[in-house]
Amino acid sequence: MPTRMDLGRLIDRPDADFASEDVHQLRQDFTRFMMRYKFGMEEIVTKLSILRDEFAHLHHTNPIEHVTSRLKSPESVVEKMGRKKCDPTFESIAERITDIAGVRVTCSFVSDVYTVFDLLTGQSDVRVIEVRDYIAQPKSNGYRSLHALIEVPVFLSDGEVPVLVEVQLRTIAMDFWASLEHKIHYKYREDVPPSLLDGLKDAAETACELDATMERLHTEVKTAGELPDGLKDELTKHTDVVPDEGLIDRLRHLSS
Repeated sequence: MPTRMDLGRLIDRPDADFASEDVHQLRQDFTRFMMRYKFGMEEIVTKLSILRDEFAHLHHTNPIEHVTSRLKSPESVVEKMGRKKCDPTFESIAERITDIAGVRVTCSFVSDVYTVFDLLTGQSDVRVIEVRDYIAQPKSNGYRSLHALIEVPVFLSDGEVPVLVEVQLRTIAMDFWASLEHKIHYKYREDVPPSLLDGLKDAAETACELDATMERLHTEVKTAGELPDGLKDELTKHTDVVPDEGLIDRLRHLSS
């Protein structure tokens, strides 16, 4: 497996022979390569921060609770190169390792997850490469989240570079479960007792039920007191002391 310094030239020299490269040059080139992902990650974070601030100041609710980001360490990149059997070129790394830059968005409600996804991916300079919806189709262990691999342009001194960023969107309950699951697997080095795995699966179902309940309550609060515009106009214009039966039936049906 290549060492930290055996990572080759820039991505625009994918055929470089790592063994012949000067160590100092390799270090500089790898730094440039990683900086592209750092800038792409920051671009996504900026877009999400703008959306969050807009909702905070101009709307009644804000779908974004938290935004975090992380860039893989050089050691993690090298380790994953070995697992993915990547060729020691930047072209191979960029093609096979798609989670070098990651952004996580935590929302209050499941509907917020899809709202934020639509707002982010609807921007003209964002290109969706892949979507994996583990909310609609959870993993077998109970993991739920919406994963999107998106491409954004990064403008450097030598021109524009497209950069892949993995964005994970989930609710608070999903994030809490995923954090616990990660800690358990880390503690037991992947050899987790079956009883804990069963407990995690049950906890995932509980978290799902909690999300569904919170979504229902949120919807009830959000729609409380709201009437269709046509019905509002009819009520406003009605001059009789007692509304006619048709209007009463419509109100009764609306509240049922």
